Amino acid sequence: MKGWRKFAIIVFCLWLAFDFSAGAQTNLMVWRQAADRVDADVHALSLSNLLVAITAQTGWRVYVEPGTTHSASVKFKNLPTGEALRMLFGDLNFALVPQTNAAPHLYVFTTKMENATQLVHVPKTARAKHVANELLVKIKPGVNPDDLARMFGAKVTGHLDKFGIYRLQFADAASADAALNQLQNDSDVSDVDHDYYFDPPPTAQALASASMPPVNLQLNPPGNSGKVIVGLIDTAVQPLDGPLNQFLLKQISVAGDASPGSDITHGTAMAYTLLHGMDIGGQGATSAQILPVDVYGSSATTTSWSVAMGIQAAVNGGATVLNLSLGSSGDSSILDAMVQQAIGDGIQIFAAAGNQPVASPTYPAADPGVMAVTAVDRGLLASYANYGNFVDLAAPGNSIVYFGNQPWLVQGTSVSSAYMTGIAAGTKTATGQSWTQIESFLKHSFPVPQK
Repeated sequence: MKGWRKFAIIVFCLWLAFDFSAGAQTNLMVWRQAADRVDADVHALSLSNLLVAITAQTGWRVYVEPGTTHSASVKFKNLPTGEALRMLFGDLNFALVPQTNAAPHLYVFTTKMENATQLVHVPKTARAKHVANELLVKIKPGVNPDDLARMFGAKVTGHLDKFGIYRLQFADAASADAALNQLQNDSDVSDVDHDYYFDPPPTAQALASASMPPVNLQLNPPGNSGKVIVGLIDTAVQPLDGPLNQFLLKQISVAGDASPGSDITHGTAMAYTLLHGMDIGGQGATSAQILPVDVYGSSATTTSWSVAMGIQAAVNGGATVLNLSLGSSGDSSILDAMVQQAIGDGIQIFAAAGNQPVASPTYPAADPGVMAVTAVDRGLLASYANYGNFVDLAAPGNSIVYFGNQPWLVQGTSVSSAYMTGIAAGTKTATGQSWTQIESFLKHSFPVPQK
């Protein structure tokens, strides 16, 4: 746990793919808590595993009546929370009880609510999902990564040669697990870890109208203190409306080509939110620009490896500050090393704290030196937002963004992180202050509310 932490807010859209028994079908739930919408496709899922999945995704405290059994086999999309729970629980009784300044309590029972006394705990393995047949390794100088991979029946599928970091792909999960134990004790290996999945980004909602006008920001030439470039590590960024496009540098992709549809992407929403922040920090004008780095490609999620690649691509592209409106419960030592390398190079990093209302850390927000940002709603910690001693800042978790002359609403700690990054970048160009001074200002101006 880091001593001083960050705050990030991302609209609660948490994905969990879980396969609890050999040969079982993969079950999928997407719980967009901020939007009050749920997707599910589950097959013969036991009540205990269902409750673990709900707990992990929502951050609720879930209680079940001892001895209660159930098997869920349902498929639906975009249902409100109440209807989704009814579909998932079938004939079982349940009650979702809001709490003051705390996560809601969910009671599942067959007789009466008072008998739902058994608290559901989430195993660590259910919180941090990883690519089953991949490992990330950092090797010592002079070691050939291909030779090392062949020793374990794997192949190298990704390179960060400058840092001696490689992605190894194995034939199956069992081979990867066996290799992990051996690589941890291999004298040629400095570090080895899983390739963790990151949560899918939240989805923006189209609005019929909005009272907030579009951003009107002027691009100034850089001052004597040097150019400020924000590395936006996210999904693909689409062209913005009108003159705002001049704030976007040429996009980099480390995860293959993406084909965004007509709806706004999360990356585009974050770019627009960054400009909101720059408008505030720069008081209407800034020389800061945004370098979009796509770490998702055409996939719904990303991994530690792609985020590490994205960080390095952003730094190589000249980024001086990074915004990571994304997160994972998996603490990857390999990704941590890339984060620390960037911080050591003088790069300021902001990251989202997460959208489960729990104190458990989200990474890379909880990495030392990263400014973790959580979300507030009318001065209080947002009901969906992570808290805890790793969080540094708290900012609004709602953003009205314009795309194709259409207003959209996006919500979550990802929004909070983008706001803080934009304000920091705008302040940097307007005042020339050091990042240390700006960090102190932000902590004073955007404190984290007490839980």
